[in-house]
Amino acid sequence: MKTCTYYISLGTNLGDRELFLRQALRELAILDGTSVGAVSDVFETDPVDFADQPKFLNAVVEVRSEMGAVDMLRVLVRIERALGRVRSVRYGPRIIDLDMLLCDEAEIDLTPELIIPHPRMHERAFVLVPLSQIAPTLTHPLLGVTMRELCDRVCGKEGVKWTPICLRDACAPTEN
Repeated sequence: MKTCTYYISLGTNLGDRELFLRQALRELAILDGTSVGAVSDVFETDPVDFADQPKFLNAVVEVRSEMGAVDMLRVLVRIERALGRVRSVRYGPRIIDLDMLLCDEAEIDLTPELIIPHPRMHERAFVLVPLSQIAPTLTHPLLGVTMRELCDRVCGKEGVKWTPICLRDACAPTEN
């Protein structure tokens, strides 16, 4: 079976933000036929589009999986719901947000809910800073430029600050 490489953004701005990032990453790490590769640092970021809300914690993770893109999207939505995400206000506060950014550098427009590459990722510093940290030479399939180049274009556009939080240990198996 073919293995796909996904780049998934994780964001949260409600409750115990670090805990929600760790739980989401742990859920990805224990999926059958799936492994977590690179994990970015965590960045605290200003909200975008809907400014009257708390700051976010954001990260990006590389995931290799035997699942196709539609199945992976379903899993991401399931994880969000399991962690308590309720979709009410677009771009509003959220316990957890998992977005599929890229899949094997391919362009996919499978459903209104699944467009790859993510249609706004090239405008978002909160996505590009952590993504360019783990995959700086990865090329955007439509724009033909690297993640590092895209990151340089949006540098300073949004408040993005590094935090001392490391998520890599959230991928480790737990002992019972």
